[in-house]
Amino acid sequence: MDIFDILTLLCGLSLFLYGMHVMGDALKKSAGNRLKNILSNLTSNQWKGFLLGLGVTAIIQSSSATTVMVVGFVNSAAMSLRGAVGVIMGANVGTAVTSWLTALSGIGNGGETVGDVLSLLRPDAWMPLLAVIGICMLMFSKSARKRDFSAVLLGFTVLMVGMNIMSGSVGGLKESESFRSVLTMFENPVLGVLAGTVLTAIVQSSSASVGILQSLTVTGAISYGAAIPIVMGQNIGTCVTALISSIGATKNGKRAALVHLYFNVIGVLIWLSLFYFVDWIADFSFVSSPIDMWGVALVHTVFKILCVLLFWPFTRYLEKLAVLSVRGTDETESNLLDDRLLSAPSVAVERCKEVAASMMDFSADALCDSLGLLDQYDEKTAQRIRAAEARADRYEDALGSYLVKLSGVGLSVNDSHEVTKLLHIIGDMERISDHAVNIVESAEEMRDKHMTFSSEAQHELTVLRAAVGEIIRLAQQAFVSGNLTAATSVEPLEQTVDLLRDRIKLNHTLRLQKSECTIEHGFVLSDILTDLERVADHCSNIAGCVLEMKAHGALDMHGYLDAVKSDSDEFQRKFHDYRIKYSLEKNSGGGPQEESDI
Repeated sequence: MDIFDILTLLCGLSLFLYGMHVMGDALKKSAGNRLKNILSNLTSNQWKGFLLGLGVTAIIQSSSATTVMVVGFVNSAAMSLRGAVGVIMGANVGTAVTSWLTALSGIGNGGETVGDVLSLLRPDAWMPLLAVIGICMLMFSKSARKRDFSAVLLGFTVLMVGMNIMSGSVGGLKESESFRSVLTMFENPVLGVLAGTVLTAIVQSSSASVGILQSLTVTGAISYGAAIPIVMGQNIGTCVTALISSIGATKNGKRAALVHLYFNVIGVLIWLSLFYFVDWIADFSFVSSPIDMWGVALVHTVFKILCVLLFWPFTRYLEKLAVLSVRGTDETESNLLDDRLLSAPSVAVERCKEVAASMMDFSADALCDSLGLLDQYDEKTAQRIRAAEARADRYEDALGSYLVKLSGVGLSVNDSHEVTKLLHIIGDMERISDHAVNIVESAEEMRDKHMTFSSEAQHELTVLRAAVGEIIRLAQQAFVSGNLTAATSVEPLEQTVDLLRDRIKLNHTLRLQKSECTIEHGFVLSDILTDLERVADHCSNIAGCVLEMKAHGALDMHGYLDAVKSDSDEFQRKFHDYRIKYSLEKNSGGGPQEESDI
């Protein structure tokens, strides 16, 4: 093997790694919705977690990427450590798919064993067709989904071309005695495991290192005895990526990476020891036989399945071992959003939606609690509301910064629309919590000055609170569930809130003229009315953004509001219904008081 063979080997390796990178990225992007659906089922159920890890890894073709995402989910408290154990086991099995795909290039080697028909399954026979289809779709298709799929085809083509180049470059080593003597060293289990670990740690992918081993099998110089410890070492080496990723993570994030490490290290120690013990007794004849690409794929898969069978009854102890290795509890709040998830943009977008939905929930709860203080002030509740407002500020800052980062990575059209929508909405969500604090301050002023509203003013506020309570619920349904029916109901209700505010102000002026209340009462009432009206405005912005992004993929709030109000049939009907439902007349049936959450 001369210098040119070495350069050819490096060229093949480069193409193999690049093809794997392109294919993996394209798969993550094109399978974005499926990833969202799969990962939305995050659960502590062991079976579901296993299938989750298996499915995701089969889609994105990288157990390292899946494990890094798991570390990110655990780090941001979106997944429990116990739930992560099952996902990690599934990811280890899922990555075996790649080795079976790369083994296709071994079909037909030695025509005496494989028929001509079977040799048609060799990638050489259909790779040119994949390449032509892929490049045509890339050049002529305007569909983002088709262009992503074309990248999958081209990435796989490049990967297999690299595999063939590597296999061809080492073909001359068949007769090399020095090469055979080097490989004989790896029949020593310790050296074999070490070699597999180091190789995988360098290329940062067990699939890539298994592919390299498969390409070397064409020399016929690698036996099962040499390949088995190397393959097991490769499974240890793939843990390096997750361990590096866990640097700077919370304690639970580090534990998730250690679960991956312990799963493979303990599995190697037990199964490799058991294999050599049984071999010592039974003297397996196949150990000295040459291994081919299919044999490497089989060893790789069987080892992973055996590890799952070994640990399945003891996942709780695997979790405890990780906890013992990283002691203590996290003193700081878990990261809301983890940069590790940026490697799968669709997953990161889904996580942002979850955080924003949580922000919407506790902001709405804070407003509900603040209005309760107008009836009976409680210091602990006031402190809880202020804490919620501070939390909303942190969420807004974290989401804003993270979404800007997310905008800089490759996003699908749908994910790009989601990012735009979230950037627009999170400010409105945070402002709702600000108005909750404003109402707390109004309640404190009433307490300090021993003020109470008249029965008429209390009734009017009850009606307005009921209307605002409904508009918040509608905005939540529009954002969290994508309920367009709820979204279209927000604007007519917001107009009703505006009318209620104006009518209540007018009624207060009339009472003031009759000396039934004071100017000081009016100042506090005006502040409360302004806050509630502004909350309705923010809900209108949220619902309008949901509708605009759904219909046009862009924001034009002024155009949206004009269009809504010009739709006389739907808008006017709902507006009329809400005016009746939230009438200030006491004999109107009392519906609002009964339905109020606020």
